[in-house]
Amino acid sequence: MPFAASLSEHPDVREATAEVAGHLLEVLGPAPDLVVLFVTGPHVPRLADIAAAVQQLLQPGAFIGTTAVSILGGDREVEQQPAISLWGGCLGPVQAVRLDAVRTGDGMAILGVEPEQLDAAGTLLLLADPTSFPVDDFVDAIARDHPHLAVIGGMASAGFGPGANGFVLDGVVHDDGAVGVLLDPGQIVSTVVSQGCRPVGDAFVVTKAERNVIHEIAGRPALSRLDDLFRSLSEEERELVQHGLHLGRVIDEHRLEFGRGDFLVRNVIGADRETGSIAIGEMIDVGATVQFHVRDAASADEDLRELLAGHEADGALVFTCNGRGIRLFGEPDHDAELVDRVVDGDGTAGMFCAGEVGPVGARSFMHGFTASIALFRDPPVGT
Repeated sequence: MPFAASLSEHPDVREATAEVAGHLLEVLGPAPDLVVLFVTGPHVPRLADIAAAVQQLLQPGAFIGTTAVSILGGDREVEQQPAISLWGGCLGPVQAVRLDAVRTGDGMAILGVEPEQLDAAGTLLLLADPTSFPVDDFVDAIARDHPHLAVIGGMASAGFGPGANGFVLDGVVHDDGAVGVLLDPGQIVSTVVSQGCRPVGDAFVVTKAERNVIHEIAGRPALSRLDDLFRSLSEEERELVQHGLHLGRVIDEHRLEFGRGDFLVRNVIGADRETGSIAIGEMIDVGATVQFHVRDAASADEDLRELLAGHEADGALVFTCNGRGIRLFGEPDHDAELVDRVVDGDGTAGMFCAGEVGPVGARSFMHGFTASIALFRDPPVGT
């Protein structure tokens, strides 16, 4: 098999590292093209030892990794317990990079990689620090300057202060910034981004807005539209609205009909009864098509199942929100089980993130409460 993954819950770091590295060595052989490491919080103090051992044992062409509150491997998720997950792939040469992004007077300067490298790549796998790396600005800069490049990955989540997480690049550990891997367009990867919501009511056009505040929807105050929607909902749906309302903005306005996967979903973060306006967690333009959304375990389950339907993969990297898992679904292993069903073999691994990155429509965005998934296929012989 061209992809393999291994998960160990052994409390001893040396035993756990030997277990996961040994499995990849057995399945893939020495020097796989890419290895990705995920380590939970209790093992963070030993991350340098883990990384050095994996580097020595496997001698991968490219090696990245990070730390997370919870991780997954195969069809299992280990939440807030000691664990190591290791993923490897034989997909041809790839390039690992250490990234930084600095705000300048002209916008955003991306350090650690040349523009020509980004232009040549098709996908960037990204593992980033929630404290020191401005992911929102970074993906905006990528969308503006390298619009063909899909970015998929997540924010480390083992801790939330400076230096609380570690980032592995070719066996060396850093405590800030981001690491990533550039994949060529021919190194087959497709993406699934499940935002875990479902639309309610009808879609309308924004007719008056300023920055992230929507004043009017289809010529009426935004709150008036929301009041109409609320009155039309079932008791169950009203409960969902009261516990967390979202708004989806259509990404491709050229479509005649809008369905699952066509919306960028953001929280409704405030409302003003006096003006009839609502505020969302995203800039909004006049003319945008929007629809209210709700989120619960059933919606998140249905969304992921439908988006994965029809996919087949030989490997998968999963970046799921740390607000999902048992906290959302009430039982373990939900996302891992669904993703692993479409993977042929044992090539599924990933992490619980403090923010996920993945494409919706033609560009990538930062998300929350999302499962962002990279699916890999083994190219046919001769391609």
